[in-house]
Amino acid sequence: MSEPGGVREVKSAARTVELLELLAARGDRPARLQELADRLGVPRSSMYALLQTLIAHGWVRTDITGTTYLDSDPRVRVVRPYLDEASQALGETIHLGRLDGRDVAYLATRESHEYLRTISRVGRRLPAHVGALGKALLAERPDAELPAGPYEAATPNTHTSRDALAADLASIRARGYSIDREEGVAGIVGFGFALRYDNPPLDAISCSVPVARLTPGHEGRIVAVMREIRAKIEGASAAAGGAVHWR
Repeated sequence: MSEPGGVREVKSAARTVELLELLAARGDRPARLQELADRLGVPRSSMYALLQTLIAHGWVRTDITGTTYLDSDPRVRVVRPYLDEASQALGETIHLGRLDGRDVAYLATRESHEYLRTISRVGRRLPAHVGALGKALLAERPDAELPAGPYEAATPNTHTSRDALAADLASIRARGYSIDREEGVAGIVGFGFALRYDNPPLDAISCSVPVARLTPGHEGRIVAVMREIRAKIEGASAAAGGAVHWR
């Protein structure tokens, strides 16, 4: 007989414990997503979701590059070399994020050569209206899909009303990329570019730079480099066989 609460809930709790025990037994040896899924006999998508939850709550950490558990994601594998290229060209922090409901999950990060530290880390989730990644992806969708608001404010510059966000999204569509001027983190400006290998796009890349280092010339170079990187990623994805439905 099923116990109160339902068998699915008990199995989920047991799977979480089994995963934590498996990781603890490995010590400092990293594990890949597919390896963990195989060991516990669960779908890769389920393992990914479970790991992301544990990462977000601080029970599991990624390796120094922040990509240990995402190596089996074909999108991340395609994008990763281009994140390195953008980081080397610009010397700024580069992110890859994925829209998941009303949030953006950070899938990969390359830190600034200047050792800039922002709040965004792999496994972290932020509301899509807050930063460059999320706004770039929201702009690829009709405004009718926006929630009514008011929205949570991360800084005094965050758009907290539907009308203000919709006006910004219209500018993003006309411009071709998003700009986050201290809306997610005080002192940080971000530039976001949707990756159109899905329709509508689910993934985006961004470049984050401190306000103190952002001159008009540097901003122009960031936009030019990130546009080129986006084109390279989309071309590489098409060459790899188009859309990958990895979930």
